[in-house]
Amino acid sequence: MKKLITFLVFFMFNSFAAEFPTSARSEKVISMVAPTLKKQLSDKGLEYGAPIFIRIFKDPGILEVWLESDDGTFIHFKNYEICTFSDDLGPKLKVGDNQSPEGFYYVDASGLNPWSNYHLSFNLGFPNKYDRTHNRTGSALMVHGNCVSIGCYAMTDEYINEIYALGAAALKSGQSFFRVHSFPFMLEDEVLSKHKANQWYPFWLNLKEGYDYFNNYKKPPNVEVYKGMYTFENRY
Repeated sequence: MKKLITFLVFFMFNSFAAEFPTSARSEKVISMVAPTLKKQLSDKGLEYGAPIFIRIFKDPGILEVWLESDDGTFIHFKNYEICTFSDDLGPKLKVGDNQSPEGFYYVDASGLNPWSNYHLSFNLGFPNKYDRTHNRTGSALMVHGNCVSIGCYAMTDEYINEIYALGAAALKSGQSFFRVHSFPFMLEDEVLSKHKANQWYPFWLNLKEGYDYFNNYKKPPNVEVYKGMYTFENRY
């Protein structure tokens, strides 16, 4: 029985490794940046390969990376300046509008693209269930390198190297997917109140529920969609 269990574990691991997307470029990048990342993470009491969580803010154009700590809460690791994106506030509605998405997205291993024409990339998974409920259309909305964008969030190659490596390491270490929460700006009461006249104010109020949940608990909520609205549940 012990030999059978060992064989099954070995088989499952190797099957996963065979299916995990990789390329000579991504392997080279990861081997290049991993040592520095491990040192920087260790200085904050974090481990390379720990589950990650990403938040994007169109204003001020920042991508935040958070990693899970030993107690299950997420600790802020680093901010990366977004090189370029379609920075009009508001969600993506349809193919060709050049808008960058706002909302709650999930990235699993199938979303990684180590062969990207834009150096390295991962797919946000737009349209998600909420987007589809509201008949929003589009595809291949990415976070990628090469510093050019039409609707995606483009980073410098230097920055996407680190972000991609952290995401790949987390997925390889057992995180089934990592969450990416994309917001127009930091949804604090005093900031949001300045946008009451904006057509997207009700939508942003709904986003704020998920934003507040993470700020309160330092754990991303389980996000569902009910009656055309995002809902948030404690999954811990």
